[in-house]
Amino acid sequence: MDTVSLTPRDPQVRAITAALAVPFEPRDVKFKPQMVKNNRCLAMAYIDARLIQDRLDDVVGPENWEDAYDLLPDGSVMCKLRIKLGDRWITKIDVGSPSEQPDSGDRLKAAFSDALKRAAVKFGIGRYLYRLPAQWVDYDPVKKQITQVPQMPAFAIPKTQALPAAKPAPAKPAPEPKKEAPKVEPKPEIAKIEAPKNEAPKPNLPVNGQELHRRLQDYDAKLASQKLCQRGALLAHVTQAGVKAGFTANMNDWTGPAIPFAVDAVKEFEQTVRQTKPEPRTAA
Repeated sequence: MDTVSLTPRDPQVRAITAALAVPFEPRDVKFKPQMVKNNRCLAMAYIDARLIQDRLDDVVGPENWEDAYDLLPDGSVMCKLRIKLGDRWITKIDVGSPSEQPDSGDRLKAAFSDALKRAAVKFGIGRYLYRLPAQWVDYDPVKKQITQVPQMPAFAIPKTQALPAAKPAPAKPAPEPKKEAPKVEPKPEIAKIEAPKNEAPKPNLPVNGQELHRRLQDYDAKLASQKLCQRGALLAHVTQAGVKAGFTANMNDWTGPAIPFAVDAVKEFEQTVRQTKPEPRTAA
């Protein structure tokens, strides 16, 4: 029997697809009633199409994805979603259905959004929502809305980094009765900015997640222009590493220890891509 050799997946593509599939913040997930019984309903989770567009912009960059739509005779809409993964453009296709809204424009708009969301699921975006357990929650039949927020399981919640607890200060010897030394309060604000004597001073780090994300986008574009990686690979690598370390998937929310962590992740990524870049050949 012939053996089939499988080509290992490109690590940059793996990082991008993993970043695409990261769960959204629970506050961004919405619910609608799928089945109603008196004052109870079966809640169905869904996300807004703009969340998908933001995820694509953040992970692969606006220039590395595109969508096209075809209106079908029955009023449904077909979406062709193309994403550049590595050096290839990959296309996923799915169909969205119109809503039951009275306005025809709203029904068509819902079909476009539904088509995009269904095509995005084939790239892993929001696919975890289909694995959520069925939940019956309180429902207001008069207002026709859910009054109880469903609970999200652990796998559907992005990990957040808890700040480490401060270490207790070492016990001080009791002062002599006749020679009381004035108590000196520690100055944490100095300790945070002073570098150890044997270490180089820390670089000018981003002050928050928004600045971090902006700098990474610029540096990601620089590495891509040098043909070291695909555009978006650096952002995907740092995001995936941050999620594994316990930070939220939304880099704009990163703060505190997440900032130097991201700097170290960038150094690791750049060292890897520069080592794997082929050396130019010289004539013998």
